Amino acid sequence: MNQRYSIFMVSFGLLVGLLSSCATKKDQILFQGLDESLQAEVSYSPRKIQVNDILDVKISALNPETAIPYNAVNQGQNMINNVSMLSLQGYLVSVDGTIGLPILGDIAAGGKSMSELEAAIVFVLENNGHLLSPKVTVRILNAKVTILGEVKNPGTYTYTEQYITFLQALGYAGDVTIGANRKEVWLIREEEGVRKYHKIDLTQTDWFNSPYYTIKQNDIIYVHPNEVKVKSAGFIGNTSTVLSVISILFTTYALLIR
Repeated sequence: MNQRYSIFMVSFGLLVGLLSSCATKKDQILFQGLDESLQAEVSYSPRKIQVNDILDVKISALNPETAIPYNAVNQGQNMINNVSMLSLQGYLVSVDGTIGLPILGDIAAGGKSMSELEAAIVFVLENNGHLLSPKVTVRILNAKVTILGEVKNPGTYTYTEQYITFLQALGYAGDVTIGANRKEVWLIREEEGVRKYHKIDLTQTDWFNSPYYTIKQNDIIYVHPNEVKVKSAGFIGNTSTVLSVISILFTTYALLIR
């Protein structure tokens, strides 16, 4: 009888453990507290140029021919549509934060926004008598975000838009998995030589108005596994295994009580 009771208690304990490790509805639903009456102004903070960014810099003037020497010579430039190929034609921001432009030489770019760099190049062109009424456009060609952890398709994703949101980035990775801890998603960001860490709770909406709602180039997103995922990784691998263990225990118990 003691043996039967022991087996029964083991089975019961296993079931209680499985039930206690199940994620609740509150832990799974995203953006809790949303209401149709809620409104918030969307603001965009300018991206700062970083080391290893590849920039597309185009310089024009009232007389187009006078601006040609100030631009990189690209064979078949008008035919290049592939981002990877465009990146090969761009200007790499060196470790000292500069880019080397034709005729103008090294220009400080690191830590500036794209509009600030545009204004700086225009200033050099005008004040040093290079061009009349120059116009400069700057664009980052290799903006990317790395997404790791409990997402369907982890990896590094490039984007061409000037701004993408945190949620768009997760969409690139196919959304978080059922094993994700939605309350502990980390964003790692480097700005002006400083690495910053910020934890985001996807079940809430308070972070929508934070600087972390908008992705910046080279951001890293890590989605932590939830408690159920961690326990299953160390003890029971999947649902079918759980059911098999329970079936064996109850079969053994049924044989013993005959």
